[in-house]
Amino acid sequence: MNLNHLYYFRTLAKLEHYTKAAAQLCLTQPSLSHAISSLECELGTVLFEKQGRNVVLTKYGRLFLTYVENAIEELEQGAKKIKDLTSNEQSVITVGFIYTLSAHFIPNLISGFMKNKQNSNIKFALHEGATQNECTADLVIGLKNEKLDIIFASLIPKDPNIEYISICEQKLVVILPYDNPLAQLKEIDLKDTAPYPLIHYSGKLGLKQEINRQYAKVNIIPKVFCEVEDENSMAGLVAANMGIAIVPESPTFLNFNIKVLPISNPMYKRNIYLGYMKNRQDTLAVQRFIRYVSGISKEFQQII
Repeated sequence: MNLNHLYYFRTLAKLEHYTKAAAQLCLTQPSLSHAISSLECELGTVLFEKQGRNVVLTKYGRLFLTYVENAIEELEQGAKKIKDLTSNEQSVITVGFIYTLSAHFIPNLISGFMKNKQNSNIKFALHEGATQNECTADLVIGLKNEKLDIIFASLIPKDPNIEYISICEQKLVVILPYDNPLAQLKEIDLKDTAPYPLIHYSGKLGLKQEINRQYAKVNIIPKVFCEVEDENSMAGLVAANMGIAIVPESPTFLNFNIKVLPISNPMYKRNIYLGYMKNRQDTLAVQRFIRYVSGISKEFQQII
């Protein structure tokens, strides 16, 4: 079956007029008529019937049009995919990441990548989400269904189809008001925070559960004052002397009038991983970004 004939058929079905269709296709009208006749002969049925000066699809033509449109759409998507894979022009890299990387890590990472002039045409689409211990685990799902090209995660589910590369560590710290007695210390034993109200996470169940596990290690049940979703809100409440908070270390806290102290007991670090599909043929832009991230992984501790 001639592919051009399918395009001709679709155009004629849309315009319902041989002269107009031939003009749009840059064909002579006899050439278009011959192509449609050849297609009808191959199918063994009539696809169009006259209606005044126009033509309309027969019932068989309407049925065939559905398959033709689906086939052409699949072919065009395939052609676009190949062009995306072989060109950096106007490429888009879709990145998913856990919430705690949004303030500094992801912006600094992209900024460093974009300093290379070869990457100037590459754009990014960013998505915050979760990886494990949350109901949707949407980062992993997005990666596997091709909505995301790569992800940055802290908890990695076992999956033989995903490649994970450890790129840096993220510590938990205590943030507290400067007039809190613990602010005079250089580091904190978590059990010493027991008397003080805790500003805890309301979402981010994986991180919330991990903090609860750290308290359990020192036999403490924290006195939760309130729960909020993001670190900026937690830092603002701490600065207002409403309590203390346990959060992943981040330069964001330098913008608040609060003290940030490392936790000496229990010791805790979580790895941050770059994840991508092992057997997926990624675009050149995605491949370049993965190489960039892998190549500077030792520097990430400075920007997280």
